Amino acid sequence: MSSKTPMQRLTTTLAAGIMALGCWAPMAQAQNLFAPVAQVDEALITEFEVQQRIRFLQVLGARGGSRGEVLDELIRDRLRLAETARVGITLTDEDLQDGLTEFAARAQLSSEELVQGLESAGVARETFRDFVATSLIWRDYIRARFGSRVQISDREVDRAISSVQSNSGIEVLLSEIIIPAPPPRAQQVLAQAEEIAQSTSEAEFSSFARRFSATASRGRGGRLDWTPISQLPPTLRPLLLSLAPGEVTAPLPIPNAVALFQLRDIRETDSPSREFAAIEYAAYYLAGGRTPETLARARAIAARIDRCDDLYGVAQGQPENVLDRGSLPPSEIPDDIAIELSKLDPGETSTALTRANGNTLVLLMLCGRTPELGEDQEIDRDAVATQLRNQRLGAFSENLLEQLRAEANVRIFE
Repeated sequence: MSSKTPMQRLTTTLAAGIMALGCWAPMAQAQNLFAPVAQVDEALITEFEVQQRIRFLQVLGARGGSRGEVLDELIRDRLRLAETARVGITLTDEDLQDGLTEFAARAQLSSEELVQGLESAGVARETFRDFVATSLIWRDYIRARFGSRVQISDREVDRAISSVQSNSGIEVLLSEIIIPAPPPRAQQVLAQAEEIAQSTSEAEFSSFARRFSATASRGRGGRLDWTPISQLPPTLRPLLLSLAPGEVTAPLPIPNAVALFQLRDIRETDSPSREFAAIEYAAYYLAGGRTPETLARARAIAARIDRCDDLYGVAQGQPENVLDRGSLPPSEIPDDIAIELSKLDPGETSTALTRANGNTLVLLMLCGRTPELGEDQEIDRDAVATQLRNQRLGAFSENLLEQLRAEANVRIFE
């Protein structure tokens, strides 16, 4: 089974920034990017910093990228830097480089590879450096100031572990839109997706799904059945859990397409959540993309196969690269494939995806899911204690920032 290299994964993540770059440039030229938009005591925040942080978050696919949210976070950064400067906390060059390396390693890249990818999407390396530096110095300050006040007892760890082990499964009720975005239409599709992301009702989102979505659910307005959240891609789960019913994710770039999801409802079930150690799937590639003829051929193939082994007969006599089959941990499966697999039972197929800039249609089939070990799985008590400690320190951090903002002279000029 072929899987993405680290640089390919970064390219996919950066797709949103690159697709939107053409829309951003005219706006950037039309205004004074170095004009101040806010002031925190004596420290100014410029339009350039706002635009750069927006771009940075878009490229990472992170939430909280609206102009208001970004400006608020930059104000909080000024408060963090002023407070740490007041008490004399500094960051060494070595510590900063370690932080940049650690951040990039999450994408299995070196810091320089990540910087190059960010710069190709219009994000200055200083924006990345300042983001990491501010986070590191504030983290060190919070640990130094409040660390001695956070003591996690064995009883608290026991309670947390018991809560996890007895947790009911979580299921989500979603609607989906996946819009094909081959390179010639990439900018147009992203603008379309940004508009859809502002949907405030199920009816409005469903209307967009019927008009633009390429998935089998478009006839149902994009509505999906209840889905265990453990079946969804690991990168998608926190995004969905941060939504309230009716809200829509930010546009999610996937190869040759953009995806959006609306949370319609969420519930706990009596069945424990099931995690999977591996997902086995097969992908058969058909030249022609999403043309009516190629889609008809894919439907004909799907109608006569019942399991993944049957695809070997379909691919017989053709080049080896027309069929991929393998088993991967959920975290290693490309997001677009993982999203489609989450909707399938073993033996079911999907034709929602393409490759080669939209010129190749993917006939995707789920072969099976291998569950993780259940009750016998060992739980790392130290990791649980660290998570509890970080939660407490996070609460101290938020309280201190609220206090600092109340005491500061904060002006917003726009």
